[in-house]
Amino acid sequence: MRSKKNNIFLGIDWVLVGFYFVLIFIGWLNIYAATLDEIDYDLINFSTEYGKQLVWIGLSIPLILLILMFDSKFYEKYSSIIYIISVASLIGLFLFGKNINGATSWYNLGIFSLQPSEFAKAACALAMAKLVSDKQFNLKKINTQVQAFSILLIPAIFITLQPDPGSALVYGAFIFVLYREGLPTYYITIGFVAIILFITTLYFGYLNVLIATLALFTLFIIYFYFFRKKVLKRGWLKLIGLYLIVALSTISIDFIFNHVFQQRHRDRFNILLGKTDDIKSIGYNTNQSVTTIASGGFSGKGFLQGERTQGDFVPEQQTDYIFSTIGEQWGFIGSSLVIILFVMFTLRIIYTAEKQKSKFSRVYGYSIAAIFFFHFAINIGMVIGILPTIGIPLPFFSYGGSALWGFTVLLFIFIRLNANRTYEW
Repeated sequence: MRSKKNNIFLGIDWVLVGFYFVLIFIGWLNIYAATLDEIDYDLINFSTEYGKQLVWIGLSIPLILLILMFDSKFYEKYSSIIYIISVASLIGLFLFGKNINGATSWYNLGIFSLQPSEFAKAACALAMAKLVSDKQFNLKKINTQVQAFSILLIPAIFITLQPDPGSALVYGAFIFVLYREGLPTYYITIGFVAIILFITTLYFGYLNVLIATLALFTLFIIYFYFFRKKVLKRGWLKLIGLYLIVALSTISIDFIFNHVFQQRHRDRFNILLGKTDDIKSIGYNTNQSVTTIASGGFSGKGFLQGERTQGDFVPEQQTDYIFSTIGEQWGFIGSSLVIILFVMFTLRIIYTAEKQKSKFSRVYGYSIAAIFFFHFAINIGMVIGILPTIGIPLPFFSYGGSALWGFTVLLFIFIRLNANRTYEW
């Protein structure tokens, strides 16, 4: 039995591995198309971005082998330490970090830069799985809810302060994991209300929202006074408290938007909400992306045949806007196939997570499924112009070694945990 456990490939879910390499291959082809120099068609050129990405892909193989070499119990036993190290790496950026495009999110390691926030997601998923799998843990209790939300908020706050609020938003995906594990439904309701309040505050202004909500609560009080007086006697303090919470939330949203968000973030939300129309400046990327995708039509123009892709019409086309390359070259058919691949990939993770005997493995599986789904849904929504540009990469497609390695770590830790399930007695 011991010899079998020494085989790191025993019990591997080759379907998930297959999805991984298919997505990486398609992603690299589109990075190649987006960054190809018309003069230099050399497939192996490590001075180019597609060449550098190929190096990162190659280095992912030893990283995968390293992850599989550790026993699955290692990740559970040391999950708290991994989380603490990850948070420390985020804090260290404020002392030793490298500023790129206005965000101090990278460590300069000489020949390459590393973004610790990409690895913090796996550390957070491990810590959350460890916490929730504790026998004494009960998400119906306030103190355990505080513990769970603290695990999410600590890295999210440090990432926001870099400032990189887009990456911090990913931690909101964990709410669905907690809901699966027993978090009361009203938290989901609160989340949707918070989103609506955020949008209405940005669109109408906090004073107008305060006045409107005050009028609404006043109508409630008048109604209860004349028709449900007994209810009012028991609940008028709750109504006042609820209004105060809404008022404070609205003022906080206004303060954060105007004093924490950078101007580029404010501009993107204003464009999305239709408050400004600036397709030549801050809205240029999204406008060019939408136009590029539309130019692909139903079946696309073909590999390396996209005039807008080859002409570099879309800035950052190899990173956040890589999906526009897919849209022009492969059209609606190719774009739909990529989306279907991601959906099937996510569903496979959920299906596998549900089969886990260990609660730790199940929670971790759901965590990474939520993270992957959040990334691809937000990124594609951003590229087609229905969501603001917040700098979230498309997993396995967007150029960047840290993102590729971060997603690789996320997935293969789960593959290792699942492999252990197949030969446990």
